[in-house]
Amino acid sequence: MAAALIWILLAVLLAGLGDAEAPQTTLQPLVGRVFVHTLDQEAVLRHPEHIDVPPTTPVTYHAHLQGHPDLPRWLRYTQRSPRQPGFLYGTPTPEDRGRQVIEPFSASPTPLPQVTAYNRDSFDTTWQRLVLLIGDPEGPLLPYQAEFLVCSHDVEEVLPSAPASRFLTALGGLWEPGELQLLNITSALDRGGRVPLPIEGRKEGVYIKVGSTSPFSTCLKMVASPDSHARCAQGQPPLLSCYDTLAPHFRVDWCNVSLVDKSVPEPADEVPTPGDGILEHDPFFCPPTEATARDFLTDALVTLLVPLLVALLLTALLAYVMCCRREGQLKRDLATSDIQMVHHCTIRGNTEELRQMASSREVPRPLSTLPMFNVRTGERLPPQVDSAQVPLILDQH
Repeated sequence: MAAALIWILLAVLLAGLGDAEAPQTTLQPLVGRVFVHTLDQEAVLRHPEHIDVPPTTPVTYHAHLQGHPDLPRWLRYTQRSPRQPGFLYGTPTPEDRGRQVIEPFSASPTPLPQVTAYNRDSFDTTWQRLVLLIGDPEGPLLPYQAEFLVCSHDVEEVLPSAPASRFLTALGGLWEPGELQLLNITSALDRGGRVPLPIEGRKEGVYIKVGSTSPFSTCLKMVASPDSHARCAQGQPPLLSCYDTLAPHFRVDWCNVSLVDKSVPEPADEVPTPGDGILEHDPFFCPPTEATARDFLTDALVTLLVPLLVALLLTALLAYVMCCRREGQLKRDLATSDIQMVHHCTIRGNTEELRQMASSREVPRPLSTLPMFNVRTGERLPPQVDSAQVPLILDQH
């Protein structure tokens, strides 16, 4: 018991020391805008405790929301391998406004309560707390939103700022001039996609959602038209009236392009007005104004008494058949047994009589039982016996 208390006090003390010395980073995600935070080895190994660690050391990361076992619903974590950086990314919603604290955790047996990076070679750990202050974006709204499926990239390849900027620049050739901003980045696996076969050049795919203040171009409208969807359903490429400026760096599946126009406000749902509860006059519905009084006692008695009387009658008949008819049945059983005994005795007597008659009659012996006589030699032989009728064991002797 004393040892357990000592270990608990030591763990609490170390946890308190860890909280006091915890490095903290404050970030400011915006509602409706994509948020990307890179967890790279250089930032982790820059800690004073890891001066001699080479930058190629494999490191893994584990994070969760403060007071919860997992990340918030809008935030995702991905890392392709321990030798590559990890990413925290997502798009907060208006319900996520406020302050959120991301605290990493580790499966290490050490009593450290919070760990950001986990060294796969030396099993050393270092940790960091992320404070997210989610607020509303500044500037005009982005009512025109388009989502593209890029089949030539994985989500980790698009999250850095350089590929994302390159995608927006290439998309500017298909869209009318205006402010283009990334709204969301989602892996195709999170949308129900399948893991590709282990073939070189095959990627998982990533959905990129872009917003702008400028209306959609004619080219994008034609891609998302019903005629293009009909061609895609038949396995044909959609209608694309402009040059694909995204190729060859970004291979987009034009059959999976979706456009959302939020410039026109949706009509508000009509709130039903409560009435007084009185139906309006209808000439085709004329219910009676007064109901005549009626006595239901007779109906209740008929409904209850008739089945009860029938049940009592059937019970009495069954009791009579089972109890009162036992004597006649017994007599019939005795008469039947007497007849069977007389029949048995008659058969037995007749059998004995036939046996007596057969033993007392005088008849000559059958020729088959007499000895055989040879006329030439005068020798008498016993009658031949069919060997087929003799048992096998006796025939051997």
